Amino acid sequence: MAGNTGGPWGGGGNRGSGGGRDDDRGNGGRKPDNNGPNIPEIDDLVNKGREQLRVLMGGGGDGQRRTGGGGGGEGPKLTRGTVGLGIIGAIALWLFASFYTVRPEERSVELFLGDFLEVGEPGLNFAPWPVVTREVLAVTTERNIDIGTSRSGMDAGLMLTGDENIVDIDFQVVWNINNPEEYLFNLANPPATIEAVAESAMREIISQSELAPILNRDRGAIADRLRDLIQTTLDSYDSGVSIIRVNFDKADPPEPVIASFRAVQDAEQERDRVQNVADAYANQVVAEARGEAAQILEQAEAYRARVVNEAEGEASRFVAVLDEYTQAPEVTRKRLYLETMESVLGGVDIILLDEGNGNGQGVVPYLPLNELRRNTAGGTN
Repeated sequence: MAGNTGGPWGGGGNRGSGGGRDDDRGNGGRKPDNNGPNIPEIDDLVNKGREQLRVLMGGGGDGQRRTGGGGGGEGPKLTRGTVGLGIIGAIALWLFASFYTVRPEERSVELFLGDFLEVGEPGLNFAPWPVVTREVLAVTTERNIDIGTSRSGMDAGLMLTGDENIVDIDFQVVWNINNPEEYLFNLANPPATIEAVAESAMREIISQSELAPILNRDRGAIADRLRDLIQTTLDSYDSGVSIIRVNFDKADPPEPVIASFRAVQDAEQERDRVQNVADAYANQVVAEARGEAAQILEQAEAYRARVVNEAEGEASRFVAVLDEYTQAPEVTRKRLYLETMESVLGGVDIILLDEGNGNGQGVVPYLPLNELRRNTAGGTN
């Protein structure tokens, strides 16, 4: 046993080119079996992997490698490579946060430290974050606000008319954004503001109108007037809101009195019908009376003209006779006498009697030929 100085493996006390003894290796090393081949030690492989990782992370070389029984070495150190990668990553994140896209139906409002800077147009925009932030708004999108009892479930649609009637109105306001800056900075709650303005404007219009036109023929005119009034009020607020249209959906009496209201409407329609019939009869009678009056007036005018013409003719004839009488009085007097007797005796039946003698035989019988002719003419007819 004393001559066996080569150890249990018979190869001497030294292994490998390093000249190190097996006993000098780390505590974690293993010796092979007496009869087996040499195998790499696991601790050596693990330590080499750790060393390569430490070098990659900027640590020390072989001189700083931990031994099996020693304490821990220094941690990973920052190198130029890792710092550059960090800077590149930060720049990439900053660019990602600063560039943004605005779609065609949108506009952006850029804020520099909370104050308005500019309005971004559609396309790719740049806002250096965090100094400049942005708000992207859909400006062409139509937004709806419903007001009324059946739409909102509240009594906002009950309004008082000018003739002291109550009407239940449902309408819809359609709007969009026309100025993003004013929209963001001048209104704290744009939908609530638009709803309040629309309800107030409708109440103002209804209070100046009567119930019947609202229910029948004036809905279109009321909708147009309402749109103009809402837009004017919002423009005075610099709201940045554009009212596109107002949809006047319903105008009815309140539900509890709708049956009575319909009865009143039927009675009013019957009244209007009877009144129309009476107006037609009155128009007919008045037209006939006016026609008769015109006819009588024309007859009177004709009679007046005839009498005047006859009088003028008689006067002219008298003047002509007077002229003749002035020139030949006797002849004219005799002619006038004969003409007068002719006109007087022309239509008189005359009986001629001879002067009677003393015995009363002066009446001579005669045959009444004229009477016979009249009787004959009457019998023929």
